[in-house]
This record gives sequence, C-alpha cells and structure tokens, in this order.
Amino acid sequence: MDVGFYVDGFNLYYGGRSYFGGHSGWRWLDLRALATDVATIASQKPAWKGAALTRVVYCTARTGDPDQDAYLGALKAHASYDWVEWGYYADKLIHRPLASQPPGVPGPQVVNPAIPMRVQDAAGKHLPAAVFMASVAHREEKGSDVNLASHILLDVLRGTVGAVIVVTNDSDLKLPLSEVRKQVPVGLLNPGNPKWRPTAGALKASPTSGVGGHWWGNITRNQYRAHQLPDPITDGATGKTFTKPVGW
Repeated sequence: MDVGFYVDGFNLYYGGRSYFGGHSGWRWLDLRALATDVATIASQKPAWKGAALTRVVYCTARTGDPDQDAYLGALKAHASYDWVEWGYYADKLIHRPLASQPPGVPGPQVVNPAIPMRVQDAAGKHLPAAVFMASVAHREEKGSDVNLASHILLDVLRGTVGAVIVVTNDSDLKLPLSEVRKQVPVGLLNPGNPKWRPTAGALKASPTSGVGGHWWGNITRNQYRAHQLPDPITDGATGKTFTKPVGW
C-alpha cells in the first residue's frame, strides 16, 4: 500500500506552538522522518498492512522571514519532501467591532460604551448600545487548504497512492476528505495539543465509511522533538549551508 503524506504547513506550525509556545527544540522539523514514523505506526493497523511511505507533499507560504527561509532551504537540501506547493499571504485593511473575551465566556463579546469611556449623541444622550469600530492591518495566509485538497484528490484519482495521511485540523477540508474516504483509507493527523486544539469534529467520520480503514490521531510532543533535521545541513547541489535559527 503506497501512502501519501500531505502537510498543511500553516496548521503544522500553530499545532507545534500549542505544545511548545515560544520554546525551542521543535521547529527544525524533518517532514520525511515524521512521515516515515507515522506511516510505520499505521502499517500495524489491519487495514493498513504493508503500508509504506512513497510521497510527501508540503503546502505552505513564504512569510519573508529569514528564519523560515533557512528552514525551507534545509528541507529542500535534505529531500524532506517530494513536492512543495506555494500559497501566499494577502495584506489588507479590515474593519471590525471592538471585542473582548472574558474568562469562561465561549466566544468574543462586542464591547459597548461604559465608564470610563461613554458615547453620547449630539444632544448629550448616553448611547449604551453603540459599537466601537476598529480598522486594523490584517495578514492572511491563502491557498494552502485548497492546494492540500487538490494534491490529495489528484494523487488518489491518478492512483499514485493507495492511502493518505493528512496533517491538518482545518474543518474547511470536510468535503474533500469525505470524498477521498470513498476511495482510499485516510489517516487524519491533528498537529496540535489535543488538550488545547482538539480534532475538528467536521473532519471526523465513521472508521468504516466508504472503503473503511480510517483513523485519527495527533502528532505528539515527542514526535516533534525526535524528528529534527541535521544542523547544519548543506545542499549538495548548490553548496549552500543552512543553520537552525536561534530559538528553534
């Protein structure tokens, strides 16, 4: 059984942060080593008997950060993926109501005027239901979820892989993963700490739906730490050396 391993880089990064925060020792992650470990574990499942990793696809976007550039260079130099698909970042100005989220409250609450800041109309009448509007700069990563779904669907339809493992917790992938489960077994790997970032319910289904053999899991804290790239690492084709950034 040929297994494809598909990584949403944006989800992977924030999943790791849910375990480690700003601490070091996890960001210099070797994608292929992690994928091989997970595929080996999956091969012990009855429906995945004989599973072997054959393809690693990484979907991400460049931020312009030199530390990220070093990491991307190291991944390429170490042949840590078979294909990288680039998304992009869109910068825009957005307008939103000012809000807060008090402890114990399930969602954000719009902030209304109250002492010490109140709003009055032209006649001096207090307007307790007024809403403070803020204009803020917003940078949004675009394309990775669509790119991820596209590569999975294309590889399955072409018969390139006989099973897929997807690293994401993006509920927008509900439909494509539901369709893929009709064709091949799917392993869903949440990159985050399950205590703080539980697997999205929209991504789950019956293990026996479609062709069956589906499973769900999490990248563990130990897997992040155990599968780190060499440091430094030199690209044999270009001679360029990449060093793990401080704090990584």
